[in-house]
Order: sequence, then C-alpha cells, then structure tokens
Amino acid sequence: MSFYINNTNPNRPGPIGGNGLNGICEKVLIETTKVFDACVSQTTESGIILPVSNFNPASPTPPLTYISAQNTALSTVTVSDITIDRIEQTPNYANVSLTLTIPVTVTYRDANGVIGTATSTLTVAKSVVLFVPQPSLSPVNITANALFTSSIGAYTAENTFTVTGCIQVIIKVVSVVDLLIPSYGYPVIPPCQAPEPASSCPGFQNIPLYPTATISRTIN
Repeated sequence: MSFYINNTNPNRPGPIGGNGLNGICEKVLIETTKVFDACVSQTTESGIILPVSNFNPASPTPPLTYISAQNTALSTVTVSDITIDRIEQTPNYANVSLTLTIPVTVTYRDANGVIGTATSTLTVAKSVVLFVPQPSLSPVNITANALFTSSIGAYTAENTFTVTGCIQVIIKVVSVVDLLIPSYGYPVIPPCQAPEPASSCPGFQNIPLYPTATISRTIN
C-alpha cells in the first residue's frame, strides 16, 4: 500500500474531515522557505529573436523550417539584476525589477527533411509591485521561474529564428525561516505495495522510523 492505496490509518496526509484541531499534539519548529508574496505574469509576445547553436544532429542543411520552441521543466532559469525600490507611501511594498534568462530548445526541420534541435536563450525583463518585508537577520530573496512555449516562427537569418510565443513567469518573495507550526505528530508510513511479496529484515523491526525524545521541564 501507500499513503493513499488501501490505507485508512488516520496518521497520514490527506484531506481533513471534521474538526481539524482534533489530533494536534505538539508545536513543531521547522526550518523552511516562507513565501511572503508571489505573482504570476502571462504574456504573448511576437518578434522574439532566438539565435541558436549546439545543433543536434550537427551541420543541418539550410534553410531550416521552424517547428516549435520551449524550455523544459528541468531547465534552470537565471535571475539577475534584481532591484527592490520601496514605495515611500507604503514602505512594506516595493517595485521589484529583475531580469530572467530562460534556456530554450528549438525544434526545426532542415532542407533534407531531417528533424533536429538547437539551443538558445530568451531574456525577459520584469517589473512588478510586491510585498517585501523589512530587512532582518534572515535575508529576503527574490526568486522566479518561467515557462516559454511557441509554435509560430520562421528562419529569418543564419542560425536565427524569429518567433511568437507565450511567456509565463512566477515571481516570489521568500526567506528561509524557523517556523513554529501545529503538528499531528509523525505519520504512519505503510509498507510499499509490490507486484510480489517482499521479505522483511528482522534486525530492523525494533528500530524506530523517527527520533523520539522526552522533554524535561526542569534543569537541576
């Protein structure tokens, strides 16, 4: 089984039924990334110039016919030139400006009908108004990720495509903090459901899955 397959144990993640306060047993201090504010921007832009390199297969025969362009979920978007300009009338808000460099993979067909790919980068400048906490010992950071997709374009110069595409950007104001949260305690992790029964390891049966501790209220 898993958390969600044939598992009725109440100590598992999932929707809360009834009174959500029932079962809360402790306050837990965790280190996590807190998001103070975020926004999403989606635009369709034309005339985007994508110079390409790293052809696969190498040395395609021009002219090239454009098929599509996109960045992948695993590609790293670089954020640079971050400027936080606080608004005087409302100092907890600021104009946040940044530049994103998005790696893009372009798919094309060459003059011989061979489909290939090449790489490029797309630079996007953004300026938005966001809530930005006042300075503290825990630094506040601006992060962003982006998605680019395009199915309209043309081969307009040597190793260059001009395209129209959709750009979606999510910008966040974050900080790594220690956060005190209510907790239902440790989950009960069920055994995996496998196609065939698996043998157990007797030596591990008495080892707890998570650390436990008894808290003394006084120190002599």
